Amino acid sequence: MPVLLPPALKLSLDLLRCPTCRTRRLHPGCGALRCPAGHTFNIARHGYAGLLTGTRATSGDDAAMVQARDRFLATGRYAPIRQAVAHLATGSAPERGTVVDVGCGTGYYLAGVLDQLPGARGLGLDTSARALRSAARAHERAAAATWDVFRPFPLADDVADVVLDVFAPRNPAEFYRVLRPAGRLIVVRPTARHLAELRGRAPAVVTIDPAKEQRLHRTLDPYFEAVVTERVEYSMVPIGPEALDLVGMTPSARHLSPTQLDDGGLLPDRLTVSVLATAYKPR
Repeated sequence: MPVLLPPALKLSLDLLRCPTCRTRRLHPGCGALRCPAGHTFNIARHGYAGLLTGTRATSGDDAAMVQARDRFLATGRYAPIRQAVAHLATGSAPERGTVVDVGCGTGYYLAGVLDQLPGARGLGLDTSARALRSAARAHERAAAATWDVFRPFPLADDVADVVLDVFAPRNPAEFYRVLRPAGRLIVVRPTARHLAELRGRAPAVVTIDPAKEQRLHRTLDPYFEAVVTERVEYSMVPIGPEALDLVGMTPSARHLSPTQLDDGGLLPDRLTVSVLATAYKPR
């Protein structure tokens, strides 16, 4: 039986362009999206569109990482980061605007922005089909589609009022192309203090490049100018399962198992959360 077009995806259809043709619009039919040239893209029964073609990216979150992320974010431990993202986004977006979250994961931050913009619509892009199962349910106005951030986005030019990039890879040229001239790019990244206590005890935890800020500036500067930066920093005292999920939802999970953390006595009593959230305007 064909999958019905999810209401949130219907809201965002005019944003999409055929990933193969690059210019033709997509239209729904028989549980799929099609372009006039006949290219067809399935709509998963979980509610997201499968737009990623060709060689599949392998860097997306797997099932265990997604489950850990869902559990951890549900605790509210990262709520201050979510609030900062929503504050920066809603400060520049029209109430009935369009928000595109690139590397959206489970849709946690996109949903936070849409909660503050009652008339806005959202679209989350991610390589992980597992994560998109959650993203497609994260908010009634949030659509979701598989895509690789390093490829040209399957979106028309100048369609987004806000582009979110939260703990995700970046494609500055594509961010610039899909943003409207008055739009804003919101980038969130960790500082050197982020989870430093954990990295000090468990060397296998992925480190933060000390030159990260310089590299960020070099890659964004040709396209964007920073408008405002908020530093979100606080301490939290996670209970054991939360700390295990915090590691399990990140790439560090590929190098360090929960058993190694828990049985090895590597879990600290207190962790520092420290990130920078910057709003950029197109040059």
